[in-house]
Amino acid sequence: MLETHQVTEHHPKLGEFGYAGDDHVVPFEVGPLDVRGRTVQLGPMLDAILSRHDYPEPVARLLAETCVLTVLLGTSLKFEGKFILQTRTDGPVDMLVADFSTPTALRAYARFDADRLEALVAAGETSQQTLLGSGVLALTIDQGAHTQRYQGIVQLDGETLEDAARTYFRQSEQIPTDLRLSVAKLLTPGIGGAREQWRAGGILAQFLPQSPERMRVPDLPGGDGDPRDEIHDPADNSWQELLALLGTIEPTELIDPTIGAERLLYRLFHEHGVRVFGGVPVADQCSCSRDKIRGILEGFSAQEIKDSTEDGGIHVACEFCSKQYDFDPAEFAAAQ
Repeated sequence: MLETHQVTEHHPKLGEFGYAGDDHVVPFEVGPLDVRGRTVQLGPMLDAILSRHDYPEPVARLLAETCVLTVLLGTSLKFEGKFILQTRTDGPVDMLVADFSTPTALRAYARFDADRLEALVAAGETSQQTLLGSGVLALTIDQGAHTQRYQGIVQLDGETLEDAARTYFRQSEQIPTDLRLSVAKLLTPGIGGAREQWRAGGILAQFLPQSPERMRVPDLPGGDGDPRDEIHDPADNSWQELLALLGTIEPTELIDPTIGAERLLYRLFHEHGVRVFGGVPVADQCSCSRDKIRGILEGFSAQEIKDSTEDGGIHVACEFCSKQYDFDPAEFAAAQ
């Protein structure tokens, strides 16, 4: 059984219910299991972000996962603000950053050492753990001026982004949470021939029963083993069933455009019934502007303006969207 809510009329139809399609985060609820969550398939938006920078494939895959995590978490914000996910590590991909500005805007950027990366690719060592190395994953919620930022930090030491996100929820939220992420480059037919396009998908589910003693995660256990084995009391069949169901997801199901979010949710939860809400759109939208950059330059000293001048002008390129802004140094002479 699949119930739909808040489905707008312009959406295409899939069977007897509307579907959100690419670049929409779809919230859902499975009442009998006390589960709520969100799922998403990123298509044209993600391809635009990655293609703009022409990242090497291993870097693009990492940044794609960062984007999926960010939109799954950022679209849960109930206020005007930002959700920022950033890694700082000692690996060849030493920084990944994505920020989501409510209600729809996403931008993302990766920094990497091309020489170190090339050596690892040649050696066939391109696992996430090798590319990231050791460091931290920081998740920041910013509600704007006159408010204090909230930041959660977890270690990235031989962990994937997916595993680090699970650790964050265990340590910071204490809500039983599991997720799955998938990234692929698909061959898509089009005018002038087929072309490769990036796609990514993810699902995040949380156990939210009414009873407080059922929903609290116990303290992090010591020793080895998969943290998902101990994330909640094994006697709680609802949580264990959710973990088992998520474990059946094939990576291709998360990115296949012929499946979509709603059909995937039906496959997973049809025995219990799943309530699906209207999709929340996400867009490739950078927050940079000429006025913002001008404001930064106006704070420069005369020497800094001189040092920033090249070929008679000041040229600033946004690391996120690659848009270039050109200024005449004379514009800032009066402010010195």
